[in-house]
Amino acid sequence: MIRPGATLGVLGGGQLGRMFAIRAREMGYRVVVLEPDPLSPAAAVADQHLIAPYADERALAELAELCAAVTVEFENVPADALESLARSIPVRPAAAAVAVAQDRLAEKEFLRAHGLPTAPFAAVDRQADLETAFAELGPPALLKTRRLGYDGRGQAPADSPDQARAAFAGFGKRPCILERRLELELELSVVLARGADGNVVAFPAGENTHRNGILHTTVVPARVPARLAREAGEIAIEVARKLEYVGVLGVELFVAGGGRLFVNELAPRPHNSAHYTLDACATDQFEQQVRALTGLPLGDPRLLSPVAMVNVLGDAWAGGEPRWERALALPGVKLHLYGKAEPRPGRKMGHLNCLARSADEALGLAERAHALLTTGAEDPPC
Repeated sequence: MIRPGATLGVLGGGQLGRMFAIRAREMGYRVVVLEPDPLSPAAAVADQHLIAPYADERALAELAELCAAVTVEFENVPADALESLARSIPVRPAAAAVAVAQDRLAEKEFLRAHGLPTAPFAAVDRQADLETAFAELGPPALLKTRRLGYDGRGQAPADSPDQARAAFAGFGKRPCILERRLELELELSVVLARGADGNVVAFPAGENTHRNGILHTTVVPARVPARLAREAGEIAIEVARKLEYVGVLGVELFVAGGGRLFVNELAPRPHNSAHYTLDACATDQFEQQVRALTGLPLGDPRLLSPVAMVNVLGDAWAGGEPRWERALALPGVKLHLYGKAEPRPGRKMGHLNCLARSADEALGLAERAHALLTTGAEDPPC
């Protein structure tokens, strides 16, 4: 067990690292961030910032010297860097688990090998593979790059041979995966924490909606039959066990085919869809990350209130500074900003957590609060 007073390291300096660092410091730990961006959100709240590439051997050696354990805040940290750190200090999650989530093909093959449900897929390394895969899977389909795809990036429709060829060319003929496009009924996500002792606790399943490929809202509890929410949690826990995972893990699932669940993607870190836990759960996902990293007992994931989380993107600044006071005039609305200096369209700048008496009421509150941020929206009643 690594007790408060020790120093924890995090690879990555974005908003997830920022919220981890805030929670870790509240719990009595010091935090060192390794991140090449000198203006990173996480570094602004950390005790120390090592400004270097993630694979820099000297910086990794210094991080290992300073810290009692290290975690990650995004999945594309080089696995070699994690392996290097793991030779001297605990690294959670482990490089092997992160490597699975870094590659869409490795991820899908891992899931299939363990009997976990996914959409049909095929590897595409060259043009001939694309022709074979499309003939096997048929339309509708999606072509996805194997690496560096998130928030709708790195994927394109492939509903005809010509469209598939154009998508492959557009991706520079990089290694891809062709995947059958399911008739999506709903998206759910389950975020959980697993300790080094194998103990697992899962937050309630969240119901997600997207705009332009980016998560817009998460509603909890998900408005689905209890059986489906329970099954989603069971699948996510099985994923964590098969990965021998330690840390916080996000599992995205599609509901399709008349209420069947399919695993879409894994996130070996805290997840955007569980930001609601900061205000609506007995223990939030970042405290769980600290607990799992340090060997402390995992916290109570109990939901204290129905809630809807809505992302605030850089688009909200299009007409000037968002009108925070109008959203915050609504009872139950909580604001979280990430300390990013430059708002850009599609960039996640923060989120609102909106607590209410029911999931439907929370979602309505979230949509209203979000609309009130822009200057043309109607003022709320006093």
